[in-house]
Amino acid sequence: MSPASYQLARQQYADRGVDTETTLDLLSQIPISLQCWQGDDVGGFEASAWQSQNAGFQTTGNYPGKARTSEELRQDLIQAFALIPGSHRLNLHACYAEYSSHPVDRDELAIEHFQSWVDWCKEHRLGLDFNPTFFSHRWASNGLTLTHPDATIRTFWIRHAIACRQISENIGRQLGSPTIYNLWIPDGSKDIVADRKTPRLRLEESLDQIFKEHLDSQYLLEAVESKLFGIGSESYVPGSYDFYLGYATTRKKLLCLDAGHFHPTESIADKISSVLQFVPAILLHVSRGVRWDSDHVVILDDPTRAIFEEVVRGNFLPQTHIGLDFFDASINRVAAWIIGTRATQKALLLALLEPRNALRQFEQEGDFTSRLALLEEMKSLPHGAIWEEFCLRQEVPGSLTWLDEVKRYERSILSQRP
Repeated sequence: MSPASYQLARQQYADRGVDTETTLDLLSQIPISLQCWQGDDVGGFEASAWQSQNAGFQTTGNYPGKARTSEELRQDLIQAFALIPGSHRLNLHACYAEYSSHPVDRDELAIEHFQSWVDWCKEHRLGLDFNPTFFSHRWASNGLTLTHPDATIRTFWIRHAIACRQISENIGRQLGSPTIYNLWIPDGSKDIVADRKTPRLRLEESLDQIFKEHLDSQYLLEAVESKLFGIGSESYVPGSYDFYLGYATTRKKLLCLDAGHFHPTESIADKISSVLQFVPAILLHVSRGVRWDSDHVVILDDPTRAIFEEVVRGNFLPQTHIGLDFFDASINRVAAWIIGTRATQKALLLALLEPRNALRQFEQEGDFTSRLALLEEMKSLPHGAIWEEFCLRQEVPGSLTWLDEVKRYERSILSQRP
């Protein structure tokens, strides 16, 4: 689009009380944390001695070009970041450890096993978030970790989570940007359980042991993440939304709201203003479930728009951390990152472009007719021209021209990987 298109769009928004210059400046300051596991189908690169094929994720598709090493994954991420406007972060799982000598099991992980990732993020001016990995391991093969009735196995996972907390704080110190440590476990039951209480008591006790040591919140922010169900845990999940809401509230942790971890007809947008009355902040895992928690690539759909409308309308941006959580092996993996991140940014942009003052005034006056009319009017304003201007200022391709670069990268790099 031409500069004239932006100026026309800018005036149309100004007529409705929206300053697009302020909007573009704010959008450029909102980082999104890209999930490393999109690039290699949630595989990780740790030693296979303690991995289990029965405790991972079901990733669908076999599109060529999957990253096979940390170097290839970082190479793909550089390509993705180059085509996404703004400055962002990387989200890393513990199973992406790198070993200079002999491998160690997960309860012995230390900062040295992730130093290459930290140095790479420092070089590229990226923040780095971190997650303990409670899946794809011989001691998670039955789907139980922090709730396991065997104290030996449960203690192993507690040690792993503690090690990851310490790694996270170290990362935050090195990068000068607080690392978000997010804890999610796959524990649950495929069929009906007779005792829902005891696993939750074990989980509470395990979490309290994990978080017992005081670490510096200047460098570390900690979140807990719930789930409705999973493959093999269709009937019962001890780490439910109600459990983690109570835990985050009483322990003053961040609450992670994953767009795919609730009932398909349930909106997390309505939860945001409620939970932020009681927890210090939230972590959003932006995903797209289709009929279940299928982690499809994020698109600019109504649920995604609703999430960010609520964040912006409630002035919750300072209390909201945004990360992506999807993995699709049926399409170009680099393109998936770009499509999902740009869709998330577009949802943010649309929310920021709302005439919030006018909408609130209509609501306070009880003029719901004008409120609805203005909301509908905003849908047809030329937000595409504002997005194109944003891409131009951030020096990345707009519209679909970024796809040409991805296709070139696929031909020259990805297609060479067997």
